[in-house]
Amino acid sequence: MGNVFKTGLLLAALTAMLVLLGGALGGRGGMMIGLVMALVMNVGSYWFSDKIVLRMYGAEEIDERAAPGLHAVVRRLTTRAGIPMPRVYMIPSDTPNAFATGRNPEHAAIAVTNGIMRILSDDELEGVLAHELAHVKNRDILISTIAATLAGAITYMAHMVQWSAFLGGARSDDDEGGSSMAGGLLMAFLAPIAAMLVQMAVSRAREYEADATGARIAGRPDGLSRALGKLHMASEALPMHANPATAHLFIVNPLSGRAFMTLFSTHPPIEDRIARLAAMRL
Repeated sequence: MGNVFKTGLLLAALTAMLVLLGGALGGRGGMMIGLVMALVMNVGSYWFSDKIVLRMYGAEEIDERAAPGLHAVVRRLTTRAGIPMPRVYMIPSDTPNAFATGRNPEHAAIAVTNGIMRILSDDELEGVLAHELAHVKNRDILISTIAATLAGAITYMAHMVQWSAFLGGARSDDDEGGSSMAGGLLMAFLAPIAAMLVQMAVSRAREYEADATGARIAGRPDGLSRALGKLHMASEALPMHANPATAHLFIVNPLSGRAFMTLFSTHPPIEDRIARLAAMRL
């Protein structure tokens, strides 16, 4: 219940930022628009987040005849985890990575890249898939997608406020108008940063928990630990062409090859994740 409460507060904070930005853009009417946007995005994320994200990366569903080994591992792990068998997708990318999506365990999907199938051993792949199934079991995937959607909307609206303030600046010569413009600009610059910080708070704690739960599902932490090291090095050498709003969904940061993005990474440091796994006693 504590995690649910914290998540609710974080999502409420993102919604409030969207409403405040709407107010800075258009007064009371703008606040209502911001509230409606937040509600629409929450509802839209709930029902369609998996389809949107999978289509974004060109993922194609693969059946058991096309990938019998992959399906066998996923089925074995879902039995251990006590959750339904998810749909399995392949992403046409040489960068090794994976993510899970869907609104609940009954409507979940796991997507892996072509690259991850080439570089990981069987037990390493099992560790990665167990991590993603842990996100499904812990019901992380819906919350993370909604947070990302709202954070993206906040950034978009903040840009609208900035342009509105710049274009209307010539009409704001009096103190009240200047103060209003300055306040709107400050909110517009700070809101995207605040949204990123909130999104990071949603993601980082859940990555640690998914690592631990995934290690228990797999029955050992060493496969996932070795996989994380390999995936991190590969992502550094060959960053993925990923949308920053969805970067947190992947098991390792697909943007880690970009120095600026590491400053706002939604993922905990790989070294910390590996150290925690090494310290686990199953």
